[in-house]
Amino acid sequence: MFKKVLIAEDFDSINIALKQSLESLGIQEIEYAKYCDDALLKFKRAKQDNNPFDLLISDLSFVEDYRKVNIASGEKLIEAIKKIEPELPIIVYSVEDKSYIIKSLFEEQNINAFVHKGRNSISQLKKAINALLTNKTYITPELDYLLQNKKTKEIDSYDISLLNYLADGVAIEQIETLFKKLNITPNSKSSIEKRVSKLKDYFKAKNTLNLIAITKDLGII
Repeated sequence: MFKKVLIAEDFDSINIALKQSLESLGIQEIEYAKYCDDALLKFKRAKQDNNPFDLLISDLSFVEDYRKVNIASGEKLIEAIKKIEPELPIIVYSVEDKSYIIKSLFEEQNINAFVHKGRNSISQLKKAINALLTNKTYITPELDYLLQNKKTKEIDSYDISLLNYLADGVAIEQIETLFKKLNITPNSKSSIEKRVSKLKDYFKAKNTLNLIAITKDLGII
């Protein structure tokens, strides 16, 4: 069983529920932080004191308030901690349900489990922890299909950026300019138009509006 767990979550009620659940599993040393900056500081301090955390449970979104922060999201916190301790087991505990984001968390951030906040999330959290103890990954059962959906497997970050701009009503010419400023390639007007056409064919979309509707329904954007 894990000995020392760090929880990054900004709501007290959820922190209390998570702490009680972890204690019921026999985990005695539990700390939590409401800000990602504080979570990273706690993690670094524990490592320096030779009493490191052996599990991170983190939300993805944190409500903004009066305090200025350097790390504003769970994704960035995970990225920062992975640079320090690449093998640290991580459970994401979030309301997120977009397939691309969840897929990237597993494939790019190398998280070990994803638990969707909901009615059964506490029992699922316990299952996730037990899965990690046997070197298995875990995802909330009702979201498992998102990772199996073939329509999302060949979509990359370039496609996601392009689809999001199209969904916001940004014209191809403007996307070309934005991509060049952001050093996103390919960024010529013709290459962007070809990519949009390819996406329409891939999703069997009649037009750009239909493409946006389909990808939204699939949880891609």
